Amino acid sequence: MGSLILMIIGLGVMAAGYFVYSKYLARRVYKLNEAFVTPAHELKDGVDYMPTNKFILWGHHFTSVAGAAPIVGPAIAVIWGWLPALLWVTLGTVFFAGMHDLGTLWASTRNKGRSIGALSARYIGKRGANLFLVVIFLVLLMVIAAFAVVIKNLLISTPGAVIPVWGAIVVALLVGVAVYRLRWHLLPVTVVGVVVLYALIVVGDQIPVVLPESTLGMSPATFWIVALFAYGAIASLLPVWVLLQPRDYINGVQLFVGLIMLFGSVLLATLFSATPPDIVAPAINMNVPEGTPSMIPLLFVTIACGAISGFHGMVASGTTSKQLDKETDARFVGYFGAVGEGLLSLGTILAVIGGFKSAAEWNEIYSSFGAGGVNAFVQGGANLMQNGIGLPASLSATVLATMAVLFAATTMDTGMRLLRFVVQEAAEAFKLKIGKIPATLIVLALGLGLTFSQGLGGEGGLRIWPLFGTTNQLMASLSLSIIAVILIRKGRNPITAMIPLVIVFVMAFWAALEQLSSFTDPSDPDWVLFTLDVIIIVTSVWVAVEAIIAMRNARNLPPEDADADADEDAGANADADAELTAVSEDV
Repeated sequence: MGSLILMIIGLGVMAAGYFVYSKYLARRVYKLNEAFVTPAHELKDGVDYMPTNKFILWGHHFTSVAGAAPIVGPAIAVIWGWLPALLWVTLGTVFFAGMHDLGTLWASTRNKGRSIGALSARYIGKRGANLFLVVIFLVLLMVIAAFAVVIKNLLISTPGAVIPVWGAIVVALLVGVAVYRLRWHLLPVTVVGVVVLYALIVVGDQIPVVLPESTLGMSPATFWIVALFAYGAIASLLPVWVLLQPRDYINGVQLFVGLIMLFGSVLLATLFSATPPDIVAPAINMNVPEGTPSMIPLLFVTIACGAISGFHGMVASGTTSKQLDKETDARFVGYFGAVGEGLLSLGTILAVIGGFKSAAEWNEIYSSFGAGGVNAFVQGGANLMQNGIGLPASLSATVLATMAVLFAATTMDTGMRLLRFVVQEAAEAFKLKIGKIPATLIVLALGLGLTFSQGLGGEGGLRIWPLFGTTNQLMASLSLSIIAVILIRKGRNPITAMIPLVIVFVMAFWAALEQLSSFTDPSDPDWVLFTLDVIIIVTSVWVAVEAIIAMRNARNLPPEDADADADEDAGANADADAELTAVSEDV
């Protein structure tokens, strides 16, 4: 089976998910209502709460949830074969991620933009909410520390990406001013912004930036990490329209241009190249390298972003819900945001299974578990683009590396903003009030402390990363449990949430238990990760039990807001009927 056939199948499944399944969810499950007053209007402050054009908000949500994870996860998971990875990415995007992202966005919007942690207090109970905050805190801390290291590594290994990565900040600031202050039309601003961004990529490829051995008394690795955290802290404090929205939006458009180039390369190379891209990886790898863990359950936590991810719920309920102009925009922003990430994962799979010349070359790269990752994506994708559209390998690598860095950076600064919210929520639990700047300084200290905990090269940033997959997926299952409780309280069928909830929780919990044994390996024990894993397992089980109790109790309660829901249902059906005739607006 060729790369082109896999691409067509993957694109077809995701298109069906958006045009069919998401409409069912919007109309019958969540009953989105255009007349509902969203928190962006009700609580508008111009800083965190601000009504936003759905295309710009889609860009923010999509790039914030994407990061490097939908590249890293699939690029590692194909070691078990391309078929399991492809099935989990496509079906996971349609029935798991889209449902989860749209659901958490809807639930938060219906509750004044409260975070998923705050929602757990209302629907599961205060005790469960406090435990939930522990999981949320760990996930966010892992993200900002690990992504700082990933970005640092790419800036050092691909110096051509330095100019476009930092130049993108200036482009985003100018886009924000043009759209929100000068009131220019979005389309021409978008076209100019993307052209400038790609021009910067060309310039960066011609003028690579390699830092000297000492910059302000710091090594290149240390300098980049400090600069990234400083940027993230400042970005997390600025009003969303200044940098967060325009940066994420222009990055989102840039990614789709990059994906069109990647998918187009597969098409053109297959049709016109003398050497069409053959799939050199096995469909199911029966000869995995020694030390590779079992595919079940590890596949479901190795590919998190790109199938389903608890981090998405934090973004949807942490920043996106506070900017939603109309509730009906949630389908495009939330569900299509998940589809966008699924497309990135699909492109990654195609790059790492069809971008190499032979099975021997592929086996050399995948000589051990975890040996793939971003570098395999950049290398394989660059080969595809050179073969398909004739883009020089060096420039192709710069394009793909810049894509990876920009998405990791947007996730990092959004993560810092969300972690600041968590610090403030945790303080309120102890009846303390912490302002934005002190809370941000706490986040900065925690992030830098973890990243530099094992050396100034940032080795500590990946210290607790092995726990990310299981913790992130347990987080997703807990978010789905809250969605299920809300649906039950509203008298609706929760089955669309319950099926993903059970599958994700079982796989993530199974993986967490397997990790316990690996952390106690007599030859290389890691008692820090063992202790954290135990805490995560106990906390997740406790919250799950609380959620089951809440679901059972919810069935015995009268429907929540019964009168309001009657009006809501009528409005939702009218809105959905109108939306069915306006598909072109959403794409």
